Amino acid sequence: QVQLVQSGGGSVQAGGSLRLSCAASGTVISVNTMAWYRQAPGKQRELVATITSDGDTVYGDSVKGRFTISRDYAKNTAYLEMNSLRPEDTAVYSCNAEILYYYGQYTNRQLRPYWSRGTQVTVAS
Repeated sequence: QVQLVQSGGGSVQAGGSLRLSCAASGTVISVNTMAWYRQAPGKQRELVATITSDGDTVYGDSVKGRFTISRDYAKNTAYLEMNSLRPEDTAVYSCNAEILYYYGQYTNRQLRPYWSRGTQVTVAS
């Protein structure tokens, strides 16, 4: 009933840019905080950036000044603009969103987090 679909990603040379998007669809009523995470091989999952429903943002120290998170509230979509990419940014990037949605023929509501499938971002040196 609810999907969180991610697009973008791929391979780029160091210093290049990429853009990720993450869209919530289905019986969505509203989307609270949306966030991007990444996980490199052999490493723990790392918070990249978050954006609240009010537009407040938080960034991980390693991406501050290079990455920008934004939202299109009408489309329930979050974006991650990644500039000045470095080889150490190579990871699988995933989107997380806290979604309020209808279920049971629109008679009930539930709030829960959803994860996208993730996409590989590779930065070559």
